[in-house]
Amino acid sequence: MMSSLDLPVIDLSSTDHLAVARAIRHACEEVGFFYVVNHGVEQQLIGRTFEESKKFFALPEEEKMKLLRKEFRGYSPLYAENLDPSSVAGGDLKESFYIGPLEECDGSTLLNQWPSDAILPSWRETMESYYKAVESTGLKLLRLIAASLDLDEHFFEKSGGPNPFLRLLHYPGDIISSDKEIYGASAHSDYGMITLLATNAVPGLQVCRDKTKQPRTWEDVPHVDGAFIVNIGDMMERWTNCLFRSTLHRVTQSGQDRFSIPFFMDPNRDCIVECLPSCCSKLSPPRFPPINMRDYLREKFLLSYGTY
Repeated sequence: MMSSLDLPVIDLSSTDHLAVARAIRHACEEVGFFYVVNHGVEQQLIGRTFEESKKFFALPEEEKMKLLRKEFRGYSPLYAENLDPSSVAGGDLKESFYIGPLEECDGSTLLNQWPSDAILPSWRETMESYYKAVESTGLKLLRLIAASLDLDEHFFEKSGGPNPFLRLLHYPGDIISSDKEIYGASAHSDYGMITLLATNAVPGLQVCRDKTKQPRTWEDVPHVDGAFIVNIGDMMERWTNCLFRSTLHRVTQSGQDRFSIPFFMDPNRDCIVECLPSCCSKLSPPRFPPINMRDYLREKFLLSYGTY
């Protein structure tokens, strides 16, 4: 029987910012996952965003395919992505929709795609409102993480970022019987700094705390009403020289339609990520060479999307 993971709960309404920063650091070092409550994003807005997400995924396939993903924006159909191509055959059982920055920091033409107002009249307005609200919470978290690492609280904002992306996800409820392993999202770690995840209470998310151990041990992450699930991404792990953990996770088939909304706080595409001086020493030298975020993302997306 799968065990449930008891994750720390961080209250962002606390006025003791030092204690909050310490609690976040402890969670990032121990498991790389935690909950945040009293985060400032209204539950009514979260509920509306889920409803609009469901409306989009309920559209006919030919309507959704008009917005097929380009430049990391738009629709990705079922099986388009395989997050663990090294060990899982076939694509993941999910469909998704990407929304990138609402204002391009480099002055380029906005690349986001939107459903027609005639079909989904409140869709764009809702998504933009949600994007702005969660971005504000994400920035607050990054400032607390910076403080926990004895950095200027705006360090991650000054380091060429962040470059937030919103992703809507739908995992169909029908159980697929196959002789191959099929997951809603196969085992992976996220690519950026932090992810803020909203879920619709349907189970499926699992975490593997020790990715070096075989066989892997997976633990369920329970839904907590009113909370975001926050996890550390690969770039934050590299910045901190593995002090913070970019933890392996996956989504299993549940037999119910599952919707979730991850919000990725990524570094800017031109950001060079290298070990923080406070996270290395002669006894603990940098484990990774400096890396350009654009190159890292390109490699990851080529692996997980293939021809898509």
